[in-house]
Amino acid sequence: MVKKYLNTNNLDCSLPLLKAKLFLSKLSAGDVLEVTAIDPTSWEDFASYAKISGNKLLQASKKKNIFIYTIEKK
Repeated sequence: MVKKYLNTNNLDCSLPLLKAKLFLSKLSAGDVLEVTAIDPTSWEDFASYAKISGNKLLQASKKKNIFIYTIEKK
């Protein structure tokens, strides 16, 4: 299991998810990506994306104003 990190704190609405999708496309099945974002709409975006894509949202949390998503590629 490879763990990669993606900081999208400087991006707004839907761009954190887009960047994560592009990053995930380069990973192998079973690899894990941790994404940080400050966009509050990303909470729903990442949950919906996990359901649609089949990738596994291992964890979603919020620390102060930063959202942290851990995703395992299918």
